[in-house]
Amino acid sequence: MAGSEHLLGIIMAGGRGTRLMPLTKNRPKPMVPVLGRPVIDYVKDAMVAAGLSEIIVTTGYQGEQLVSHVNSWDTNSRVNQEDTPMGTAGSVKLLSEELTETFVVGSGDSVASFDIEDLLSFHRKSGAKVTMALWEVEDPTEFGIVGLSSTHKGEVDSSLDEGYISKFKEKPTQEEAFSNLINAGLYIIEPEVMELVPQGQKYDFSKQLFPDVLARGWPMYAKTVNGIWFDVGHPFELHKAQMALIERRDELPFPMPDGEVLPDGSFISDSASVSGHISRSVILAGSSVNGAAVNSVVMAKL
Repeated sequence: MAGSEHLLGIIMAGGRGTRLMPLTKNRPKPMVPVLGRPVIDYVKDAMVAAGLSEIIVTTGYQGEQLVSHVNSWDTNSRVNQEDTPMGTAGSVKLLSEELTETFVVGSGDSVASFDIEDLLSFHRKSGAKVTMALWEVEDPTEFGIVGLSSTHKGEVDSSLDEGYISKFKEKPTQEEAFSNLINAGLYIIEPEVMELVPQGQKYDFSKQLFPDVLARGWPMYAKTVNGIWFDVGHPFELHKAQMALIERRDELPFPMPDGEVLPDGSFISDSASVSGHISRSVILAGSSVNGAAVNSVVMAKL
């Protein structure tokens, strides 16, 4: 990235995380711990690694926790609190006065390793209005899928892992699925795109804005990313993410929390109190297990 360029990163962090109760009883979803680090820190790290000039976090539910956490980052960052939920695109629209150049938007409730500089390079070469990070999954029925083409306005080619976006479908059935590539929740956007978002209305990137951009014939590009990606909105995905990170602990760009990794991949924090049998589980700081058998569990202090 050129040193003189101002590149803004926006992290969407308004999720309540109702499916992760009770872990989200007293914290917003982006503050749920994954290996002792809040989920939001993963996308923040990707933005910092790409040299972004400034990070703004949009939030609503239990936003005061995020204010305190974001203030602890060693970055040029701040929180923009929503008075009422505005949806993903609506929350970014609130920052209209600052969206004067190409900017990056990321989800604050997924664990991922994004090479944002690589995506920026593809974005500029393609001349796209929007560039989207994609991830390949076995079962796309719980996600928004994306069909790619080798040319702008071309037909879907399921063999591609990068190209122009030609089709969207939210949560398809198995019969409707034309792709296993899903929206991974990271976008590079040109400022004129946000002019399509109605002022003061709840509006969604995936369900409303991006289909509108496509319908207008504006070029949208997408590229499948490598590394790790987990949507931790479901308890089983939260567990899966933690176990995968433990398995790849020697490759992580951050230190593991203090604790013990058991032969089966379980992790027990040094500050957890455990007397019982632990299997395929993550016992984080401040948690207690007293004489119980624990299997495939993520345990954190409420």
